[in-house]
Amino acid sequence: MALPKLSKLELQIMEVFWTRGALPIREVQQAFPEDDRPAYTTIQTMIYRLEAKKAVRRSKKISNAHIFDAVITRQTAGRRLIDDFVALFGGMQPVMAHLIETGKLTLEDVQEAEKTLRKLAKKKGAS
Repeated sequence: MALPKLSKLELQIMEVFWTRGALPIREVQQAFPEDDRPAYTTIQTMIYRLEAKKAVRRSKKISNAHIFDAVITRQTAGRRLIDDFVALFGGMQPVMAHLIETGKLTLEDVQEAEKTLRKLAKKKGAS
């Protein structure tokens, strides 16, 4: 299954589900800071879009309120963001070059990445 592409607001809504668990729309809306809280109908529309993308699902119904919960994990959504980010820059080389030039990728980071790559190569060789 392809990972859904999520907007900034959709990711903020997903963060509410990831941290608080299954909730009705009203409680998702109230989880936003009061001074920057989207309208109830905006959150409702976004949750329905997330449901269509199979990122959330209706888990039960209490009275009139549907309770939604996350289907995809934070890690899954993060992987999609990273894949999109790397694709935007045309691959890992430009991203790594930038990280090295800005001092955000250290020699220790590279050594740790090498260890991980060696472990993955051994696993592939063993299977």
